[in-house]
Amino acid sequence: MSRRLVEALQRRPLDRPPVWIMRQAGRYLPEYRDLRSRYSFQEAVSTPEVAAEITMQPIRRFAMDGAVIFADIMTPLEAMGVDMIFDPGPKLRPHTLQEVIALAELDPEKVGFIGETIRRVRGEADDDVAVIGFAGAPTTLLAYLVEGGGSKEFMELRSAIAADPPAAREALDSLGRAMNSYLTVQAEAGADVVQLFDTWAGLFGRHTYADVCLPAARAALADLEVPSIYFAPAAGHTLDLQPAIGAAGYGVDWRVPIDEAWNRLGDVAIQGNVDPAILRTDVDTIRRHVSDVLDRIGGRPGHIMNLGHGIDRHTPVENAAAFVAAVRA
Repeated sequence: MSRRLVEALQRRPLDRPPVWIMRQAGRYLPEYRDLRSRYSFQEAVSTPEVAAEITMQPIRRFAMDGAVIFADIMTPLEAMGVDMIFDPGPKLRPHTLQEVIALAELDPEKVGFIGETIRRVRGEADDDVAVIGFAGAPTTLLAYLVEGGGSKEFMELRSAIAADPPAAREALDSLGRAMNSYLTVQAEAGADVVQLFDTWAGLFGRHTYADVCLPAARAALADLEVPSIYFAPAAGHTLDLQPAIGAAGYGVDWRVPIDEAWNRLGDVAIQGNVDPAILRTDVDTIRRHVSDVLDRIGGRPGHIMNLGHGIDRHTPVENAAAFVAAVRA
């Protein structure tokens, strides 16, 4: 069975690009809010029938080309012995680089519920819908581990890496191996595509990115049996470096025009890149911005339509529908 998303990553000519939305299974959907009123976030993620139901909600409503599993980038760290709560983002004890290096290896059996969620989604989704697994990139996971939660600047992370690059590389290498194991679990369970989210890599200059961040991301995606996408928002200054990671496709945010970004990335597939704020406007504005992206692509094979970041929780449902319809039209 042909899956449009996989074909786009293989850069095959298509009559239209595949479309999905990062965070498409989330708080902007009333059915999600209803279901989550009965389960905590961690309960929902670790209960396969609940996670699979949440994953399928936007597929039923919008007919997306990809079903991204409902989980969190921090999920595998819990399986490695890291205690945390979600309120609403992750909160945990700050770790030193040496403590990160000493974390337990990822035991695939401890993330078996993720594999079961994928199997359930694969069994329910139409054959032409690609199941999308994902993980956090090592640099982004290290950011939360060192900082103890979210931050705008991640000063603790940046100072730790600057003070001890060898220890940072060792910590990131360890996380890279763990995420490779985690993504392998997902691929073996039936994920057609996996995405690596490197949300905070853009905080670093080109030298640190190339020397410390990039090799760990490459290790996370090494030797997988399914195609992968790498996405680092606010990292336009590293686009020409990113293909060394070895993904089939690269997500780009809205800060760089998609045709310019593709020229800098080179001979790879590309994903994006409508500003999520556009989906909080009106149908005509959404159509105009979708058309602008498609005009810049000019029919070049290898494009996956998406936002330049996750969908905002206050997005009207009808506007998400208008975005998908504009692409499908």
